[in-house]
Formats: sequence, structure tokens, C-alpha cells
Amino acid sequence: MKADDLTAVESIEGPTQMSEASLREELLRPWSRSWVAREEGAGIVAFVVAWHVADELHILNIATRGDRRRRGMGRALMEAVLTYGRLWKVRHLLLEVRRSNRPAIALYRAFGFFAMGVRTRYYADDEDAVEMVLTLDPETGDILPHTDEVRLDS
Repeated sequence: MKADDLTAVESIEGPTQMSEASLREELLRPWSRSWVAREEGAGIVAFVVAWHVADELHILNIATRGDRRRRGMGRALMEAVLTYGRLWKVRHLLLEVRRSNRPAIALYRAFGFFAMGVRTRYYADDEDAVEMVLTLDPETGDILPHTDEVRLDS
């Protein structure tokens, strides 16, 4: 992501929408990493923002434009994040996701994330957040399998 992308990224609506000002701040943070997905003829259709601190990569925000969902854009961005994590020998990829966002949870599980915890009433609308983690072997980049530490059914 670069400064010229910010208006297009801000227009991606949803529960994870970010303002242009907050996106601009992310570009200035030395620990922040961001990627966009572009589609020919449609421009920027998805984005991800993450923080790389020590041996962890915390995915702060990932979103796909409403008219481009279920087309593999989120998966492609997650693959880019995972590739980055392997390159930089990251041990843990972390994220929070709304408990009700079953498609996102299924995507993260397909990559090997497991549910580590639940943050009760985490979001402004009082919905719970599920804390998910993917663990990598920093030397080989292999995903280390792990079972859920919490139950997700209510």
C-alpha cells in the first residue's frame, strides 16, 4: 500500500473500515506492513494492515470490497502475509475476528489458525472477538498444528 492508494482503501466498507487519516498513520509507522489486492478494471479491491513486532505479526485489519467478496482476494492477501512471515522468521501470526464472521473464521482455519481466546464484548456493538493464532516454525516456515484452546459455539 502506498499513499496514492489511501482513498481507494478507505472506500472499502465494512466492520473493519479504516479512515484515510488512520491509514496514512499506518504508512508512517516503521513496524506497520500493508498490502492491497488490485483487480484489472476494478482497481484496489482488498487490503490488509499488520504490525510486525519482534517475532510476531499481528493482523489488524483485512477487508474486501463488497462486490468482490468470495473471489479469493482475502485468501491471496493472507498468502502474502504468510509469505512475509516466513521470510522474516515470524513465530506467531495473530488476529481478532468477530465471533459472527463465520466466513472469515473458516478462511483463517484453512490457513492453520486456531482459536486461542475470546474477548467478550470487544467491539463497539458489544460483539465478542475471537483471538486466533497461527504458529510457524521460524527455521522452516512450517505451520505448527494446534487445536483450539477455547470453544467458539455459544
